[in-house]
Amino acid sequence: MIIRLAIASLSARALTVGMTILAIALSVTLFLGVEKIRTGAKTSFSDTISGTDLIVGARSGSVQLLLYSVFRIGNATNNVTWESYQEIAQRPEIEWIVPISLGDSHRQFRVMGTSTAFFEYYQYRQDRSLETAEGALMDDLFDAVIGSDVADTLEYSVGDPIVVAHGLASFTEHKDQPFRVSGILKKTGTPVDRTVIVSMEAIEAIHVDWKSGAKVPGKTTPVDMIRQMDLTPKAVTAALIGVKSPLQTFTLQRAVNDYTEEPLLAILPGVALQELWGIVGIAETALLAVSAMVVVTALIGMMATIFSSLNERRREMAIFRAVGARPSNILGMLVLEAMLTAAVGALLGFCFLYVGLLAAQPVLDSAYGIWLPIEPPKWREIGVVLAVIAAGAIVSLVPAYRAYRLSLADGMMVKS
Repeated sequence: MIIRLAIASLSARALTVGMTILAIALSVTLFLGVEKIRTGAKTSFSDTISGTDLIVGARSGSVQLLLYSVFRIGNATNNVTWESYQEIAQRPEIEWIVPISLGDSHRQFRVMGTSTAFFEYYQYRQDRSLETAEGALMDDLFDAVIGSDVADTLEYSVGDPIVVAHGLASFTEHKDQPFRVSGILKKTGTPVDRTVIVSMEAIEAIHVDWKSGAKVPGKTTPVDMIRQMDLTPKAVTAALIGVKSPLQTFTLQRAVNDYTEEPLLAILPGVALQELWGIVGIAETALLAVSAMVVVTALIGMMATIFSSLNERRREMAIFRAVGARPSNILGMLVLEAMLTAAVGALLGFCFLYVGLLAAQPVLDSAYGIWLPIEPPKWREIGVVLAVIAAGAIVSLVPAYRAYRLSLADGMMVKS
């Protein structure tokens, strides 16, 4: 009986109730959407590099090493000598090792020297490997493979020339040794999309006539002569390592960190990623707090709506009392109305969320590399809905208690 009366009362105030439901729905959509994006960004962030057990570089900090070796942010404090790299590569715990050389750029995009093993062993999103959308991998000394963002931004295609600049913000270019785009990688949503990849030997080749970070005046070695030279690298910036057994990871890490020939650092990518995510966790918490306040504001708005309607409904309450309704029935009806309003709003918010996910998923994936999976509601999301319904009941207690205290005579005396 009370449920039927509550539904009829809500239907009689369809416009006001509908606006309240919409406000709650939008606030729930915002809160759950922020949570989805937060978890999706964190997962995508963590999945930038998968299957790599250790990253080795010059001794600095774990976050700094992770930033410049994986995310191409910042610079290395020093390089690792080729001799040390080879000695580490020969350790029995290592299944594979990939060298990385950074320092040059092309029109604000990082240039990375590496071996073809990078395309074989680098993985992202757990088990995805790099694939070419056009062309092929490096075959010639001056071949370059570019990420999708580089190709889209600079409008490059296979066969186009590329001139690498010395350093990150330098106006000095290696014009006498231009590269050729041999392949364009598929979109990955990782820093690889913004990278120009060449061979380690190519990095040595373009610096043949350079010394101490500057070009030797008046010296230009012909390209044909450079091709005949020994282009074995003198140093690497970092190295990605996969071990034969997870149990050997810490043994190898300790051995690298205790390396006596030069100060080196070996980090676990997952641990460094968690440390890095902890640094930006304050902004994450602030964003969730703002979203939660939006939900609270919508619920307070619902309470204000109930309050504002009480004066208009005093005659309605008096009639209910006159036909035998108890004061507790009046209180229960108002609480039930608020719970129904909150429940419909929360469920509608869920519908808005999934419609938004369907529309935003491909855009966020292609533009920002954030993958938002569309999956059944988790217990945490169901808990949010239940919490909104419970909060709706709680905030309605104040106006419901006021209605509870309205006397029959007070209701009947209201002038129409």
